Amino acid sequence: MKLSRENIYHLCLLTILGFSFIGGCIVVFFHEQTFLSIFEAKLSVAKQLTYGLAYGIASALLALLIITRPFFKTDLSFFSEIVKIAGLTWYDILFFSLSAGVGEEILFRAAIQPWLGIWMTAILFVGLHGYLNPNNWRMSVYGFFMVIVSAGFGYLFVEVGLLSAMAAHFIIDVVLFFYLKNKE
Repeated sequence: MKLSRENIYHLCLLTILGFSFIGGCIVVFFHEQTFLSIFEAKLSVAKQLTYGLAYGIASALLALLIITRPFFKTDLSFFSEIVKIAGLTWYDILFFSLSAGVGEEILFRAAIQPWLGIWMTAILFVGLHGYLNPNNWRMSVYGFFMVIVSAGFGYLFVEVGLLSAMAAHFIIDVVLFFYLKNKE
């Protein structure tokens, strides 16, 4: 598939709508809950968003510390070029990050995590993103870090609420996309 903004938008729509639909079906038919019940939480929406954004910003800053090390230069240049080739705007970054934050968290945290647990879901999530690559040790270093971050999403979901995991995922993607877009 050719990389273009249009293709990326199609993937984002598939993520936010398709993953949410699949996750919702799993929740309703296999976990025997209503779809809206996955949004019930111990804390208010404002507190969920605050905790999620704080965790996401801290995780994004740590991710930047990793990917800006000299040993990661080749992989960082590869990802930066992809973002530049796609010609992403600030709006694109926000939409793509929101799509991933919502769709992936509904599927992985609300639907899959109850079966696999926090850590196995985190490993599956990061593995499917291609960051656990036995042929690229640098990418795997980042992948191991992202497993920890992803497990944090799982704990946020359980302890704080799904919106906190969505907010954390969203802001990590925003910060990293923005960095890649503006990297020289």
